[in-house]
Amino acid sequence: MTITYEYEGALYVNLTNRCNCNCVFCLRHGKAQGSIYTEDSLWLEREPTREEALADFLRRDVPSYREIVFCGYGEPTCRMDDLLWLVDRLKETYGSNLPPVRINTNGHANLIHGRDVCPELKGRIDTLSISLNASTAAEYTAICRPIQGEKAYQAMLDFAAEAVNYVPRVVFTIVDKDKSPEEIEACRAIARERGVELRIRSYIDS
Repeated sequence: MTITYEYEGALYVNLTNRCNCNCVFCLRHGKAQGSIYTEDSLWLEREPTREEALADFLRRDVPSYREIVFCGYGEPTCRMDDLLWLVDRLKETYGSNLPPVRINTNGHANLIHGRDVCPELKGRIDTLSISLNASTAAEYTAICRPIQGEKAYQAMLDFAAEAVNYVPRVVFTIVDKDKSPEEIEACRAIARERGVELRIRSYIDS
C-alpha cells in the first residue's frame, strides 16, 4: 500500500481514493505505463489510519523534501480531519525544518463536510492548489462530473475566495486541452476577482 511517494523532489501523500468527482481527464482512468500517476500502487486496498500515515512519514527524511503534497488517487480533503492531524504531528516533530505543505484539491471541502473548514487551514497549510478547470458551471459539471451537480462549481469558487484569508498561497489550475484563448482569459478573470493565482497545466495523456 503506497501512502507516501516521491515525485520531483516533493513527498506526496495518498490518504484516500474517495472523490466526489469523476473528471473526464483524471489520471485514474489511465493504465499503468511507468508514470507514478498511472501505476496500480496508488490504488489503496483500504485507507491507512492516521497513525499508519504518520509512521510512513517518520520512515523518511522528511526535511530533505522541497514540499509535502497531499495528493493521491482521491480527493484528500475527504479526510480533512486526519490530514490536519498529520500536519500537526509533523510540525511537532520537525518544527521549522518541515517543508511547506500543499493540498491539491477540487475545492469541495466545505461542500463535503458541511462546514467552513478554511479557518482550520491557518498555520497548517502553505499552498492550496484548486482545480478550477472551467469558466462556467455548465462546462465544469460536464468536465468534472461532481455528484453534487452544478452547485459544486460555486462551492469551489466560494472555498477559494474564503481560503485566501487563511492560506498564504492559493492557486487555481486549469488544463490547457481544448481551452480557447477566450476561455483561458475568462479563467484568469475568475482567479483575479478572488485574489487567486492561475496556473495553466499541460494535458497529460494517460
